[in-house]
Amino acid sequence: MKENQYSSPVFSVTAHDSIHGALLLMKTNFIKRIVVIKDKKPVGILTERDISRFLEKDNTKRSLSEIPVKEIMKKNLITVVADQQDFLQQCAARMVTFKIGSIVVTDEEGSLVGITTQTDITKAFGNTYAGRYKVSDYMSKNVVTCRNSDYLKYALAILNRNNVSRLVVTDNIGHVNGVVTTNTFLTHTEYFKQSDGESRDYLLTKNLSSTRVENLIKNEILTVELDDDLANAAHLMIKNRISGIPVTARDSLDGVVTKFDIVRAFNDAVFHKEVLERYRLPR
Repeated sequence: MKENQYSSPVFSVTAHDSIHGALLLMKTNFIKRIVVIKDKKPVGILTERDISRFLEKDNTKRSLSEIPVKEIMKKNLITVVADQQDFLQQCAARMVTFKIGSIVVTDEEGSLVGITTQTDITKAFGNTYAGRYKVSDYMSKNVVTCRNSDYLKYALAILNRNNVSRLVVTDNIGHVNGVVTTNTFLTHTEYFKQSDGESRDYLLTKNLSSTRVENLIKNEILTVELDDDLANAAHLMIKNRISGIPVTARDSLDGVVTKFDIVRAFNDAVFHKEVLERYRLPR
């Protein structure tokens, strides 16, 4: 069965739509990014991280329904034309090169037809490259963390300061307690409990400065180990709808493996396969 290479139709807004509308679209459809269009052609992209970073720093008194998407969206789009033979390979290569989480897919005329995300590449990797690499081959040792006793405002500042979408939460002796993400903040926001769209209580709770991270993280902790199959880690991410998993060694945090790491592995696996086939070397 052919892999689902991109999402179509893709969720989109215009540059003049509000942040409020974009957030609701993300929340109700369980997505992390929206393509901005004009006359059916993509002109920008808006992600959860973009919104979170903006909301932390914005001090205006405008309601979110009054702030247009164009104030936050990224305009430097990376695109690819649909239905090419090496489509996923091209997407993975672009993601790695530009360090981005998605590729906008167009037809030959430049009109929007879909979007390929790290999730699509991760799913393809898990289904294709079982046994090829270990978690330790691609995980990152540089993990951005916070303590379960830290306040939410501090955790949000760490996320945005480090330009990451997740923090691994540990206790005082380094044991993994869970993960808190940008999505955690946006999906728990008090803002979505307001029906008029005029509230600026957009970050979790009015007690952001006095509520601790431990009040949000789940009791179930998903981890992988250094020698685990990277394809299995990919399957776990897809099954649990998460974008990263802490890596442990002897019950202590040793790193983190993310969907972006899986994309890097996919890109390398395709390249290695081509070299082996070209020179007819044993795999």
